[in-house]
Amino acid sequence: MAKSFTLYTLHAQIRDVNPPVWRRIQVEGATTLRKLHHILQAAFGWSSSHLHEYDIEHRRYAMFDVDDVLDSMDPEVTFDDCKTKLQKLAYPGLRFVYEYDFGDGWKHDIVVETMALIDGEPQGIAYISAGARACPPEDVGGPWGYENFLTTLRDEPDSEEAQHLRTWIGDGFDPEQFDRHAANAALLRMAWNRWGGK
Repeated sequence: MAKSFTLYTLHAQIRDVNPPVWRRIQVEGATTLRKLHHILQAAFGWSSSHLHEYDIEHRRYAMFDVDDVLDSMDPEVTFDDCKTKLQKLAYPGLRFVYEYDFGDGWKHDIVVETMALIDGEPQGIAYISAGARACPPEDVGGPWGYENFLTTLRDEPDSEEAQHLRTWIGDGFDPEQFDRHAANAALLRMAWNRWGGK
């Protein structure tokens, strides 16, 4: 009997950042929400150094393996993201939120654009087909901190604050640059190493 799997196309965009920072990602339906977290981290360029959760149709999917999360959750509406597969929840047109770093509050609006039944064995590989702009720096202060960061570098490039920001972020940060090939290479390494399954 021929094998098949479901392939989803997701459009993910960081909320409250203009111009928009977004990625279009193809991911297999058997992917857990925890693995999707790792895929989103690689796709955008985050470092996975903060907590995350999903809000999907009024239910939270969180990191049950972190004590602080368990202490603050409502067990009636919160579920383990390691045990929940995308294909159990997703359908074309579904909109949900992925939040990363509760201090900075990076909310990503995700839309399930398409789903397709693919003949063959699943490969465990996600793929970014399109995207725009660099991921904001970690710990910049959320969307409003990032706006201030960009405004300072653009409007006051010779100020002491701008010099401090350039020292902090390092050389070569270009907010307009998104290297899709590098992001896909990171996803391929994840698949080869079977990393991100938990």
